[in-house]
Amino acid sequence: MLSFAAAVFLLIITPGPGVLSLAGVGAAYGFRAGLRYFIGLFIGTNLVALAVVTGLAALILANPVIRTVLMGASTAYLLFMAYKIATAGSQIGFSAAARQPGIRDGLMLQAINPKAYVVNTTLFSGFAFFPASYTVEVALKFLITNVIWCALHFLWLWIGARIKAMNLAPKTQRIINIFMAFALIGVVGLALWASRP
Repeated sequence: MLSFAAAVFLLIITPGPGVLSLAGVGAAYGFRAGLRYFIGLFIGTNLVALAVVTGLAALILANPVIRTVLMGASTAYLLFMAYKIATAGSQIGFSAAARQPGIRDGLMLQAINPKAYVVNTTLFSGFAFFPASYTVEVALKFLITNVIWCALHFLWLWIGARIKAMNLAPKTQRIINIFMAFALIGVVGLALWASRP
């Protein structure tokens, strides 16, 4: 069980679309908007885990056309999120965002987030630690994963929100927002590179 918890920690703390976009939303829009986005990510990651546990994800992702469409949708959505983060609070050449990212946005991201599927598949298909009952093991895995997931994502949100709370000069805030957006674009690039045939 300890090796499972360590794996959860290491797989979740590494920057992926969820944590980077959450920190970016916190830095660009503040803690309250970030908390709504956090809730969406939380619901979404649990739905993905449920899809993995039930085999639905394997069934859907076995189709190369569906997999390609999801990768395209994921890439487009992450680039859109990067754009929103980069332009938030910027007065130069961009209009203010009409709507802050919220629960729906976090849920949508996790539904098409390749890392969410990879992490959940790794965690729920490996690390068997309760052979007497698969149901108990899955329930414990959900509990452990959610406790660690919430703590780490909350930390990323807090870091982003602290940056926003510093009331930095608009130019400095814009540079931070652009840096966060480019980090998210970097994750998109890595995902595309890793998925090539």
